[in-house]
Amino acid sequence: TGAAATHTKARAHRCRTMAAMETNDDFYCRYYTGHKGKFGHEFMEFEIQPNGKLRYANDSGYKSDRRDMIRKEVTISPAIVDELKRIINESEITQEDDNQWPEPDRGGRQELEIKIGSEHISFTCAKIGSLLDVQDSPDPDGLRIFYYLVQDLKCFIFSLISLHFKIKPIP
Repeated sequence: TGAAATHTKARAHRCRTMAAMETNDDFYCRYYTGHKGKFGHEFMEFEIQPNGKLRYANDSGYKSDRRDMIRKEVTISPAIVDELKRIINESEITQEDDNQWPEPDRGGRQELEIKIGSEHISFTCAKIGSLLDVQDSPDPDGLRIFYYLVQDLKCFIFSLISLHFKIKPIP
């Protein structure tokens, strides 16, 4: 039947994708968002290196007399790296092009760089305040994929950092 054939094709695609992820040691991901304003250069950045090292940095001068940058570094397991690869692959971000996305401006910039398998992509665009900014762009479909992938990656990374550096362990 048509539904069974579609399910089999989808399952075969997932199997090929998963097999490719398991044999590929060449993975890198970096995200940066920042701007220069009245508090200086404020930014948040994370990077996952091929060896599984996760590096996070956040520098903000808001409500602070001191400028202490937050830096965290942790090694993540191969299972976590595989989950990040799965999230990226399922987003299909590697099929997108940032030529029609809003250029970085005084409001700030975002950068996303991913190396996964033989694909190496790098995107740069203005900060996205809301989905309204996405809908008003010349390429709303591509920018929407970027927007949701960045949200998923940030949530995942913040969870890892929060869990790893929790001061009071969960009983």
